Amino acid sequence: MSILLSASLDQLQSAEGQLALRTMNRGIERECLRITPEGRLATTPHPESLGSKLTHPLITTDYAEALLEFITPVETDIDTTLMQLRDIHRATYQALGDELLWPLSMPCYLNEVTDIELANYGTSHIGRMKTTYRQGLTHRYGAVMQTISGVHFNWSISDELWRILAARNGSEDTAEFRSQGYFGLLRNFKRWAWVIPYFFGASPVLCKSFLKHSSADLDFRELGGGMVYVPYATSLRMSDLGYTNKEQAALKITYNSLEAYIDGLRNAVFTRSEQFAGIGIRDGDQWRQLNDNILQIENEFYSPIRPKRVAQSGETPTQALERGGVQYIEVRAVDVNPYTAVGITAEQMRFLDLFLLYCLLTDSPPLGFEAQRVTEQNLNRVVLRGREPGLTLVDESGEHSVQSRLQFLFGELKDIASMLDGKAQNESNSADSEAYQRVLDGFARAITDPEQTLSGRILHDYHNAVANFQQLGLGFANRYKQDLLESSFEYYTAEQFKTWAEQSQVEQAEIEAADKGSYEDYLADYFRRALIKKNAP
Repeated sequence: MSILLSASLDQLQSAEGQLALRTMNRGIERECLRITPEGRLATTPHPESLGSKLTHPLITTDYAEALLEFITPVETDIDTTLMQLRDIHRATYQALGDELLWPLSMPCYLNEVTDIELANYGTSHIGRMKTTYRQGLTHRYGAVMQTISGVHFNWSISDELWRILAARNGSEDTAEFRSQGYFGLLRNFKRWAWVIPYFFGASPVLCKSFLKHSSADLDFRELGGGMVYVPYATSLRMSDLGYTNKEQAALKITYNSLEAYIDGLRNAVFTRSEQFAGIGIRDGDQWRQLNDNILQIENEFYSPIRPKRVAQSGETPTQALERGGVQYIEVRAVDVNPYTAVGITAEQMRFLDLFLLYCLLTDSPPLGFEAQRVTEQNLNRVVLRGREPGLTLVDESGEHSVQSRLQFLFGELKDIASMLDGKAQNESNSADSEAYQRVLDGFARAITDPEQTLSGRILHDYHNAVANFQQLGLGFANRYKQDLLESSFEYYTAEQFKTWAEQSQVEQAEIEAADKGSYEDYLADYFRRALIKKNAP
């Protein structure tokens, strides 16, 4: 065990320390496509009964009109989050008619690119900006990218744990101290990011229709039934089939400090791209992209993890970070889990708890850009070859097999799991006193047998489905819809969803009515304000 991890766990042995460690804030953002009963991309508008995509607190769309996004509020209890997520799915299914929700990260059958409708957020300046941004993504990366789904895991530790960590360090519990801690987590996450697609990657297979619109040169094999696969891949969603921006690498954005990260992102938003300049910004009254810079806005920067703070009105993400420091982190490397109706399980969330605590509580020296590139190469190797026998990775300790590195990591995670479960063992009415240790034991089986990973299981099940002339994804989709529609709301009520839908439509109308000036002036003012640096408290 690392010295820092050992010291941290030793300091948390008290009941107060264990409670501080176990109190974690979590939220889920789950993306999923609306599809027809035949398994094709839905071309219908976002259901009006779900309310406004612009202002609804829980239900919106991501890049495409058919790509729903469900957002849970911040909670400290995993079961509560999953109840909320199931209820959001229930309310959505009630509004979909005969449509279904696609249960996989890589899309269903795609016919023509024109079937992929950009998300429309109304006539307000902010709504038009959202759509223009997506139009830019289409010109830059292709429309089919608008149909790939994932799960984002938002996470932070408790205020009490920050106070304990600051006291141990002889520091004040300030926004600066917390940001330094979270950036240490980010660097360690980069070092170990390949672990996420190894266990959670669930997209080794895709529909051949996707390849009509992609130039990626990968080792595709015929599976049958209109499907192809890459033999040892874990997450094609995380490969070059997904969003890539080769110009971003030249920016050399690193995670060694909040200031360096912000400067790198802001530079990208205001640095012209020769490649994207060829697209043009406008064609008459039709906007083709927000600008011709390397990034249109900061959200375009792709990373498997991001530092975040809830922005105030008018703030950009980096301005929010400047103002108050890092508030939470967003893990973006998680594929949709096809073996659950809501895309993620309690076991996965507990594993992420363990993994992120490890990244936070262990030594995290600076990570130079070249060393960071090595971590990204490791990630890509596991994305495309993660289940390959004898696969090795290179890190700061040398070259090792995937299996040996995972065995080392699980030895470290076991100590954190024991600490987290230790508090539960002191609760006489605890229903599960070994939840974290049992999660580790479950995932550990996939270390020596990669076919027990999600990617191994889904590839096996696809082979069986094709052999039996079955459509695996469509079968999951129909079952999950039936199960959720036949079960009752657990946390929210149908009346709440109706109220939110109505309120969101009123709020959108108010935003549209309040707009002043031209859309062009609005964008110019937005980017002018985006250059203003915020002072940290």
